[in-house]
Amino acid sequence: MFERVVDWVVSLMTVIGAPGVGMAILLENVFPPIPSEVVLPLAGFTAQQGNFSVVAALLWATAGSLVGAWLLYALGAAFGERRLAAIADKIPLTEAGDVHRATAWFDRHGARAIFLGRLVPGVRSLISIPAGVDRMNPLTFTLYTLLGSALWNSLLIGAGYLLGTRWHLVEQYMGVISRVVYVILVALLVYLVWWLIRRQRRAATAAKGLPQDEQD
Repeated sequence: MFERVVDWVVSLMTVIGAPGVGMAILLENVFPPIPSEVVLPLAGFTAQQGNFSVVAALLWATAGSLVGAWLLYALGAAFGERRLAAIADKIPLTEAGDVHRATAWFDRHGARAIFLGRLVPGVRSLISIPAGVDRMNPLTFTLYTLLGSALWNSLLIGAGYLLGTRWHLVEQYMGVISRVVYVILVALLVYLVWWLIRRQRRAATAAKGLPQDEQD
């Protein structure tokens, strides 16, 4: 898959130049299996070869990031908090209040979540969906998406430019970081499921009128 992605990105940048970087990153945002850890360093290396400038690569990559983020924001906004809450009520272990509490949290910390989320593999694309569900202020969403995306793109494009023919080392090291992030996300998911089950058991115990310390 790595070789197929590289071949596709190379052909894209060869045919249309720097805009190809933006198109590849746009697709990466909407379709995460296309890794920016491959696309961006390769764009930096291609810029080093004189096919286009580093600035052009950065501008197009950031534009692609923003458009992709807005597409996912629109998806979250179209789905909406009310519909998501209704679905949560029908799913075992969850309830509408969980969605409302998550939305309230996003109201307080959404800007930081967007900025930091754009720097985390596996999260950087999906963070735009809850922003849409929350109907986050469009200007705030755009600003923090631009800041986070520009920083991420600069780091990876710059690394590819400096490493030259060894640009693929970026993907290797970022791959290790990505795996660590995925392990953490899975651990958090397991904890969340455990917490939801525990909450349901407490609710069932309270409904039966049993003392709190007999729930387990």
